Amino acid sequence: MKLTCGIVGLPNVGKSTIFSALTKAPAEAANYPFCTIEPNHGVVELPDERLDFMASVFQPKKKIPATVDFVDIAGLIKGASKGEGLGNQFLANIRETSVIAHVVRCFDNPDIQHVREDAKTDAPIDPESDILTINYELCQADIDTITKREEKIVKEVRALGKEAEKKYAGYKSAIAKIMPLLQDGKCARVADLTDEEKAGIYDLHLLTVKPQLFVCNIDEDTIAEGTNKYVETVKKLAAEEKSEVIVICGKFESDLADITDENDRKDFMDSVGLKESGLTVLARAAYHLMGLRTFFTGGPDECRAWTIHNGDLAPQAAGVIHTDFEKGFIKAEVYSVDDLRKFGSEAEIKAHGKYRQEGKEYVVQDGDCIFFKFNVTK
Repeated sequence: MKLTCGIVGLPNVGKSTIFSALTKAPAEAANYPFCTIEPNHGVVELPDERLDFMASVFQPKKKIPATVDFVDIAGLIKGASKGEGLGNQFLANIRETSVIAHVVRCFDNPDIQHVREDAKTDAPIDPESDILTINYELCQADIDTITKREEKIVKEVRALGKEAEKKYAGYKSAIAKIMPLLQDGKCARVADLTDEEKAGIYDLHLLTVKPQLFVCNIDEDTIAEGTNKYVETVKKLAAEEKSEVIVICGKFESDLADITDENDRKDFMDSVGLKESGLTVLARAAYHLMGLRTFFTGGPDECRAWTIHNGDLAPQAAGVIHTDFEKGFIKAEVYSVDDLRKFGSEAEIKAHGKYRQEGKEYVVQDGDCIFFKFNVTK
């Protein structure tokens, strides 16, 4: 499964506007349901002040940031799990993602149709009903997935007996916790599962187990406050699901994305009291929610942010740069960006005893600056 963040929600909530602003890629956006049919894919550079700082120190010829993959998935409506509104296709697209960014409409605008049940009927702006509708459809899809798996497991248990029962012990106990939640329209991610139970259901790729964050799409009048009655409703529901909430004005972010001059961008954000783009916050949150972390390499030729998984060891991190680095790994010379910020140069870091050598069991930390030593004999 690709490490991608799928942008989902009801039709006309601003998914494609946000996606286009994120990726600066032309995703179709219009005031009618299902203007997005095939999912739009985009790679987003992850703004990182740490990389910018390193570049200011090393003055490299190139600066290469980490990236996040986003997928704009067409709007779901009530009945999607039964195929309504091309629902089966869209649910399959969600299944291919690793993290869900659920965009919720949190603004009033009579000129933009709001749809919940079908493309012909306007629905009132009601984030709670919107969220519950999406959750219900995802839950129904997961119930169908589990039901189909159960049929296969029953046959296997009949054929292999206790051996199969032992094999599926973690699966069985996980389903016993998850199924009542799904039947009540609640997401499986809120279930308290053991590591064995998580492993038991991993290959089901349940939609409601995927990590999720809510993206509240507000209007420009709400930017300064950063919240409204609709956002507060989303925050309450998100707390119950233990999900993060990001507040974004899709229209503002779309206009901001068209500004290329950094001073003009800063002035535009200052005009509404923003210190950083809401899309930067979203990209960073999605990156971390996917379990991704960043280490850096720096020098006069290139400063670069490299993406690893949380918990990766030094040889695995080395392998991200080149497979030979992992095969012939000897050691890693490590310091942190914070050390560089504090002492100003690698020479001073060494002088203060903060430049260290780490071996194969070292767990790379977010924000490490690393120089790998390796040797590959032919």
